[in-house]
Amino acid sequence: MIKNLSIRSSLVTKEQKGSVESQVDSLTSRIITLTQHLQLHRRDYSSQRGLRKIVGKRKRLLAYLFKKDILRYNDLISQLDIRGLKTR
Repeated sequence: MIKNLSIRSSLVTKEQKGSVESQVDSLTSRIITLTQHLQLHRRDYSSQRGLRKIVGKRKRLLAYLFKKDILRYNDLISQLDIRGLKTR
């Protein structure tokens, strides 16, 4: 069930390694890895805390991208196949 969600080769050039897209991509791959780990080790509370922190950081980055450039946000959401932010 490991998905290859890396967008590094298609979207991000060498100059854009710190861009929001590459950061969200990196966090998404870490989230998938931790989720698979927690399916085997349900009582690993330290990993659960780390997962919540990573999800929160990705959420903040996505909110920033949503405010700054909604077209890049929509493109990133569709490429990574993740749910968008809840709008109020």
